[in-house]
Amino acid sequence: MPNYFGLRSEPNSKRIIEGLQRLRDQLDTEISERSLDKTLRLATWNIREFDSPAYGPRTQDAFYFIAEIVSRFDLVAVQEVRRNLAALRTLMKHLGWQWRYLVTDTTEGEPGNNERLAFLYDTRKVRFTGLAGELVLPDLKKPDGSIIKVDQLVRTPFTAGFQASWVNLQLATVHILYGDQGAQSPARVAEISALAKFLADRAEDPESASPNLVLLGDFNIFDRTDATMTALTDAGWSVPAPIRELPQGSNVSRDKFYDQIAVLPKAHRFQPAGPAGVFDFYKSVFRLDDRPAYVKDMGAAYTKTSKGEPRTETGKASYYKTYWRTFQMSDHLPMWIDVKIDYAKEY
Repeated sequence: MPNYFGLRSEPNSKRIIEGLQRLRDQLDTEISERSLDKTLRLATWNIREFDSPAYGPRTQDAFYFIAEIVSRFDLVAVQEVRRNLAALRTLMKHLGWQWRYLVTDTTEGEPGNNERLAFLYDTRKVRFTGLAGELVLPDLKKPDGSIIKVDQLVRTPFTAGFQASWVNLQLATVHILYGDQGAQSPARVAEISALAKFLADRAEDPESASPNLVLLGDFNIFDRTDATMTALTDAGWSVPAPIRELPQGSNVSRDKFYDQIAVLPKAHRFQPAGPAGVFDFYKSVFRLDDRPAYVKDMGAAYTKTSKGEPRTETGKASYYKTYWRTFQMSDHLPMWIDVKIDYAKEY
């Protein structure tokens, strides 16, 4: 359970508490209680521009709601943490003493978007093994001995090792370049293919990686039949059945399969243990009906466009739904899966 110290003194405490009550009820209904020693609840979540002033600062509502959601998992890969770590530190304060994080340096350059990648984990269940690093693709060597320089991924992937009961996992989290608007963006396909092949080869070296290698994060995959997905599977990766069989995607409109969790066949201790899911928090917080409560927080941009023109009622509704609230929570929904960690019987 997150740390609620100070909640009652928040300026909008009543609004936040009512949202938390709805959110907790939804979480209790849709996500079963965590097991202490039988399973690990692994999640991936792109928290949109965490944190960015693009549509004004995040409200305290958002931090409490995000903490409530994260607290229902054991280990979370987070994408789009920004250069300024104030938002991440606020989230950790709400999560409480038992939570820790690992975070990369900022990715420079315009496509990098000042982003970091992070892992958050509950130390009551998960131990960091000491393995951590940003992944750099090796140059290729031609038969004549000459070297072919390889383009690095725009946002450098992050890998780290964790132990939970009997299971040692090496996670590699990514935020793949979006590239062109189309589903089959060549730049996106190239990044997924290069990384998937590199890590699949690395997994064959018993001295350099855990056999339980997991690739997860925001791949910007539109559909499971797209070349972006086959770039992953052609390199030998597979998406566990509980996630592969989810009927809807992980974007807010649930029609895109941006986020994925994938493993290699040799991951003998990555066995799904029950359900998986995508959690749609907009059923409980920052709902469409909640818009009037946030008019003051949205400021002048809610009533006027960047050109100073008055927004119509339809424009105001669209601003809240599509932009403002997704910069409060996210335009991605967290994806999770339960993994078996008790192998005492097999031992």
